[in-house]
Amino acid sequence: MSESHTRIIINTYSRLWEPALSLAERLKLATPVLHQNWLTVHDVNGLLGLAGFETIRHWQEVLWPFATPLLRGFFNRGLAHVWPFRHLDLTNFILARPKPIGLTQRELPSVSVIIPARNEAGNILQIFARVPRLGRNTELVFVEGHSHDNTYEAIEQAIAAHPDWKCQLWGQTGVGKGDAVREGFTHATGEILMILDADLTMPPEDLPRYYQVLRTGQSEFANGVRLVYPMEGEAMRFLNLVGNRFFSLAFSWLLGQPVKDTLCGTKVLWKRDYDLIAANRAYFGDFDPFGDFDLLFGATKLNLKIVDLPIRYRERTYGATNIHRWKHGWLLFKMVWFALWRLKFV
Repeated sequence: MSESHTRIIINTYSRLWEPALSLAERLKLATPVLHQNWLTVHDVNGLLGLAGFETIRHWQEVLWPFATPLLRGFFNRGLAHVWPFRHLDLTNFILARPKPIGLTQRELPSVSVIIPARNEAGNILQIFARVPRLGRNTELVFVEGHSHDNTYEAIEQAIAAHPDWKCQLWGQTGVGKGDAVREGFTHATGEILMILDADLTMPPEDLPRYYQVLRTGQSEFANGVRLVYPMEGEAMRFLNLVGNRFFSLAFSWLLGQPVKDTLCGTKVLWKRDYDLIAANRAYFGDFDPFGDFDLLFGATKLNLKIVDLPIRYRERTYGATNIHRWKHGWLLFKMVWFALWRLKFV
């Protein structure tokens, strides 16, 4: 049971249903079961901890246990998943994994830093100056996205001026940041994949923290969070901040794990897990221009342990944002609706 990808799923009845189930047994409406103690979710989590496991998430199911076609679907696919009705559900599901055992120094994994870059010529030299070297070796994978300035040429020149760095440069064939990230992941050779936005609003100096939580097994998917530390004045506009907080609540509920900042560009995961996400991408569709939800939904489907890591979000020093507030905000609402039918109401 020491494999890091081992998962245990426990199904236990809610104590609220104990009188009803006991009555159903006496009336011969339910199959009798052996006498057992009724354990709360807290009790089960404690036992799992003693046995060397940690809980990833838990959720409730089955509000209507009777075989009545229309009512069963309405209650169990809909109401059973929303507040306050979910607190009345019959069953609790608990998903757990073995507690992590950190890698030894001899097992230091290699790293690929994926850098989507569109109209970021003024930031390229800073990337080489500030990105730390991590693990057994580190490579920089640039994906240039149809820039209007000389970003591609700036990257070429910077690579030539830094022969000590292992680098790749690709011209994006599709459109959107999500497509650029996927293209970079495809060509990456590292065991750990990191996304670093070329605008450097996320300090590259923070990347070792992401590397550490994956290397030690504390997390299988590290998600950056911009909403913890105070921000610089123009780092994020007010309406963007409000939108991010709303969507963090919505997606934390959808994913069953706390995800405070869905749109932070910095996300880190194992390449072996990304390959599984990519292989099952059709389940959620391929319409995410950001790439954030493609990864978060896929990680949830794989039951990966997601951990939020706070970063100090900085103002841009070059160029302008590529995010369109209203257009992309509407797309996020569509993603919430789509995810409801893939993660909750199934």
